[in-house]
Amino acid sequence: MIRHRHTLRVRYAETDQMGYVYYGNYAAYFEVGRTELVRAIGCPYAPLERDHGVLMPVVELHVNYKRPARYDDPLTVITELRHLPELRVRFDHEIRHADGGLCVAGHVELVFISASTFRPVRPPRLFTEAVAAVWPSEGQVRELQS
Repeated sequence: MIRHRHTLRVRYAETDQMGYVYYGNYAAYFEVGRTELVRAIGCPYAPLERDHGVLMPVVELHVNYKRPARYDDPLTVITELRHLPELRVRFDHEIRHADGGLCVAGHVELVFISASTFRPVRPPRLFTEAVAAVWPSEGQVRELQS
């Protein structure tokens, strides 16, 4: 399993009238987490799209809200890749408060598709090799941070 941590701070524009992070913004925080994990393993999204003609649309999103975040709260987005990617890839997420308390947990599943046909494809070698290069031994966790 690969685990990545990324810290961010809640911006005013991300809050609702009650002063809490608007619920839809947690999906954007998940995106930040997975984008930074993929960048940390050496395979940012831009080359996948531009050079390899592969897109990764979201096909499933699940969020479990536990404790709200407010404007200016520091948060840690923890993203885990628990299984090697196939036609689909799942990222599990936790967003934690500075005190370690759980704000939200969830997962996002994406599918690899051809940018020209929009049909499912195997992940490009660039992606699978980047994951394999940092994939730990069975039962171990590889910790990454941005």
